[in-house]
Order: sequence, then C-alpha cells, then structure tokens
Amino acid sequence: MTDLKHSPLHDRHVALGAKMADFGGWSMPIEYPGGGVVAEHTAVRARVGLFDVSHLGKARVSGPGAAEFVNACLTNDLRRIGPGQAQYTMCCTEDGGVVDDLIQYLRSDEDVFLIPNAANTARVVELLAAAAPEGVVVEDLHDRYGVIAVQGPRSDEVLARLGLPVDHDYMSFVETEWDGLPVIVCRTGYTGERGYEIVPAWDVTGSVWDALAAAVTEEGGLPAGLGARDTLRTEMGYPLHGNDLSLDITPVMAGAAWAVGWDKDAFWGKEALTAERAAKESRLMRGLVVTGRGIPRSHCAVTDASGAVVGEVTSGTFSPTRKQGVALALLDRSVTLGDEVSIDVRGRAVAATVSKPPFVEAGVRGA
Repeated sequence: MTDLKHSPLHDRHVALGAKMADFGGWSMPIEYPGGGVVAEHTAVRARVGLFDVSHLGKARVSGPGAAEFVNACLTNDLRRIGPGQAQYTMCCTEDGGVVDDLIQYLRSDEDVFLIPNAANTARVVELLAAAAPEGVVVEDLHDRYGVIAVQGPRSDEVLARLGLPVDHDYMSFVETEWDGLPVIVCRTGYTGERGYEIVPAWDVTGSVWDALAAAVTEEGGLPAGLGARDTLRTEMGYPLHGNDLSLDITPVMAGAAWAVGWDKDAFWGKEALTAERAAKESRLMRGLVVTGRGIPRSHCAVTDASGAVVGEVTSGTFSPTRKQGVALALLDRSVTLGDEVSIDVRGRAVAATVSKPPFVEAGVRGA
C-alpha cells in the first residue's frame, strides 16, 4: 500500500493492529482486533464508536456570492438553511449522473465548506473552479484537515468529557476550540445514530483522536473501522457513491430527489433530471430484506416470481442488528413494496422481500 495516501492517524491504526485496506486511494482501517466488524457495529448501535474518516475530502468556496454560486451548481437548495447549518447535496453532470454526493456547510453568504468523498474531491473542486466567477475562490483543502466521527447514543458524553459542544441541532455545526486549537464540531454522521464529526487541523488530528479515544473507552465504546461504517450505513439505507449513486445512477433513481432543489433556477443536471422525474420510467432504489439464507452483494441480479430479471443489487451486507442479509437494489417500477423476489447469490436463488429502508430503528436525530 506504498502508493496509497495516509490519514494523519495512520500510525495509530497500525499500532492498534488494524486491518488496513484501500478506500478511495487511501490506506484506511477496515476493522480492529478484538471483535472486528460485528463488535464495532454493535458498539455504535448500543454505546459509541470512534471512526477515522480523514480520507473524506475538504474544500472551501469563498468570496462575494460564494453561496449563491454553489447553489447554482449543486443540487440541494442552500436557501433552505442558514449560517451554521449543513446540508446533504450532490454534484451532477448535465445528463443527471452523480459525480459525487457531499455535505455542504454554510458559514456565510461568502463562505461554504464542503466535504466530498475521498476519490471524488479533486473532480468536484475542478468542476467548481472551472465554473467559478471572478472573485470566487475554490480551494482543495484535502490534506489540511482531519475528520473524526464519534457515533452512538453515548456520543454526547464523549464530547462532554473533552469540553466540546453538544446538543446543537442535527445537521448543524459549531466552530470552537479544544485545548486552544480550532475545531469544527458537526452534528452529522453516516451511521444513523446520534453523533458528531469533528474537523481539526491535519497536524493536530492525532491529539484530538487520543483524547476522544480515551473518552470513548471510558464510555464503553470502541474504535471502529470502515467495515462497520459500511454495515451501519447500509442498515440505514444511506447511499455509497460508486454503488448506489454514480454517473449511471441519478438522484431520481437513487430515491434522493429530496436532496434536489427542484424550484431553483439552475443547478447542474436540472434539465435532464426534471425530464427523468416527469417520465417516471427509470428504475428506482428499493430495500431488500433476505428471508432465505445468503448475503447479497453488489451486482447480484434480482428476479421476480416468474424468473424475469427485474433489477440489480447495488449494496448488500449482513446486518449485525437484524442478523440477516439486507440490501439496496435498483428495481423496475413494476416491483412494489412487499413483493417477494429472489437474489442470485453466486448462482443460488435467495429469497427476499422488497421493503423501504431504514432496516433498523436508530437515533439519527437524537432525542
């Protein structure tokens, strides 16, 4: 993995004995010794988990009219939120394909902070920079900040041990300090549980991680790798770019039309997506709960009772919470909720029921 990029916490993961793997061009921890994915997943659902997600991109769009410019490019409508709030959005091509899905943090009308996915950051920055009007600056800050996620019902207790702010609204953020160092504390995450993402400067991410790790241990939690992050997000039906969103899978197909500002004058892909939405012909993302024996994986074919292929799995896994297979799949519009289908898992037909995610109850907004 010598050609892979390293997060600022790489040496700590290696010291813990983590299983490392390529994720978006970064060497990242998949699981840690002492229980692996299932134990880490369960810790997040029941108590708290600590994730290094510093591979995620960071970018900034600033200057007069920066927010207005971003709003004319990305799908969601920044006018729905105010300074100090965050919003899920997508960067699309003119034909409606998804270059990336990302979170946009509105600091002011002249300052928007973006967190794209690791592999797509450079492309998102390139597209925005090419379109930016004079005076608007687009910066790739990928290696300027780390990102640490604290997720689970005891996440507030963990942050409180460090004197970090808690209890701000879901999808909002606070710019504060820890030990005299600036950090952004965001009430966001990718697990479905109440949680936070902390964004410190790259060179102090290690110190923040060490303090959070001690607090997580005190609260009965565990460090968690990207394996558990994937099972957690799949249980919630959250999309993963490259699987459930892509240049070939539009927001309409993915069931993410809620993250599109349809009433805006413009955004990249508006014409194509509006036409697709009106036509009501494309496949749609549905959930599948396995009732037979088998674990669905991406690209497994889905067939109906007559044996006709009606779709394909985009993400599939074993749900540690439900103790059965669950999946997201693009299915023909003729398939409806409650239908019984079969998933071709390595040549074997595995029974499943079409359902609506999430597959588990979780505390995403917190009580």
